[in-house]
Amino acid sequence: MQQLVQPVISGVRFFLAHAPGLVRYGSKPIRDIDRDAAVLDTIRSHLRSYEQAAAYPPNRAFLGHVHPDDLASLSKPWFATNGQAVRWGPHGEIMPEESFYGLLKMCDAFDLVQLEAGFVEDIRPELEAHPLLSTDDLAALGSGMSAAKLSAQLDSSPQALPLELRSGRRIGLMHAAHDVDTSLAADVLLENLCCKATAVMAMRTLLAQQQIDPNAIPYILNSGEEAVGDRYQRGGGNLAKAVAEMSHCQLATGVDIKGFCCGPVHALMLAGSLISSRVHDQVAVIGGCSLAKLGMKYQGHVQHDQPVLEDVLAGVAIIVRKDDGRSPLLRLDALGRHTVAAGSSQKAIFEHLVSQPLGELGLRFADIDKYATELHNPEVTEPAGSGNVPLLNYRVIAGLAAMQKEIERSEVTDFAATHGLPGFSPTQGHIASAIPFLGHAIDGLTTGTLQRTLFLAKGSLFLGRMTQMADGLSFILERNPALKG
Repeated sequence: MQQLVQPVISGVRFFLAHAPGLVRYGSKPIRDIDRDAAVLDTIRSHLRSYEQAAAYPPNRAFLGHVHPDDLASLSKPWFATNGQAVRWGPHGEIMPEESFYGLLKMCDAFDLVQLEAGFVEDIRPELEAHPLLSTDDLAALGSGMSAAKLSAQLDSSPQALPLELRSGRRIGLMHAAHDVDTSLAADVLLENLCCKATAVMAMRTLLAQQQIDPNAIPYILNSGEEAVGDRYQRGGGNLAKAVAEMSHCQLATGVDIKGFCCGPVHALMLAGSLISSRVHDQVAVIGGCSLAKLGMKYQGHVQHDQPVLEDVLAGVAIIVRKDDGRSPLLRLDALGRHTVAAGSSQKAIFEHLVSQPLGELGLRFADIDKYATELHNPEVTEPAGSGNVPLLNYRVIAGLAAMQKEIERSEVTDFAATHGLPGFSPTQGHIASAIPFLGHAIDGLTTGTLQRTLFLAKGSLFLGRMTQMADGLSFILERNPALKG
């Protein structure tokens, strides 16, 4: 009988699209605008520029320019910090909205996106210069249509959505694919297309920068929150295959994994299992954005006269493969699982996701250098009254360490600061749950001083109204013993 293979996580890349013009189509804004058209003007007056978004410290931490711990020393508000606006970071790119609209057209397989001809010519030079876009992509961009024809189509297609820039300039439209099927309405299809496009760019970035042959990827697990389908099976679709196609992974197949915020961590567990059991030598885990969450907390931001900070769409791509003697080990022998019997109290969740896996390996709480939990940016959540989510989680973990007499109660605050992280992730649901730290963790576990990190995701299963239960999964990422130090 063949021995099990040790899986490792060898690479991760992220993608951000600055999308202020799409904030109006977030689930909360679009409902409020339907009730009161003046809300759109209020939102528009609080949208920030690309330069402001690219220089924003949490976005810079997300893309690897700075370590998340560095945010703790910055004065607040972070959005007032005049940092450097750089498009490419060590862990990925932040794309301007103009280019992103072009990308949506390139990823559109059914001619649902129409762009204005003058706008297409404006963005073509930048898209031609993008290192990850091909001549085939540019051909798919097309030449666009006249402004007059665009207006006529909007007038004759009441189900279509106008596409606008932050400035209010109308540059295109998004068609519905069916007259009565709400699963194929323009807003739903726009959500799905944005999810596909952000995942494609994260995947292309990973393949290019890690010098991975796309045809060497046999299997892709998509962990995004979108539900691709139609009225007969609303969430049965397979964006994994769609992203594989656009990422030139011609020999790949794949499937979507659904777990709300826990999706990426479930997918990493399954990817590691496929490696361990020798089904595949390497597996990609991807996750596109959640357009519905743009502007989700806009009311709190507007009330505090700050920019609408939920204006970026995020994507992620991760490679899991067999041990290469360098990459961090994905420990499948000590997974934290929130079981049905566990109950939904915070204490029970963290005992199953932290205490139990540590106990299985004979580790103490302090043996984990960094815990990655829900890393929502508090500057987004606090003005809306949602609190500092990461800090609350780290205090629970520190409290458990104190209960087990590993630290004194007086050391809880210091433990949380040392072993936790400031929140820095866009509030993109599944993207924010632990995964944003993965690039920094791989850096620290290979070329830095980290020995172990624990990634913990929690999910709200009750959102589907099928159960009152919560969900959760965690894994430990460990320095490869073949590395010195």
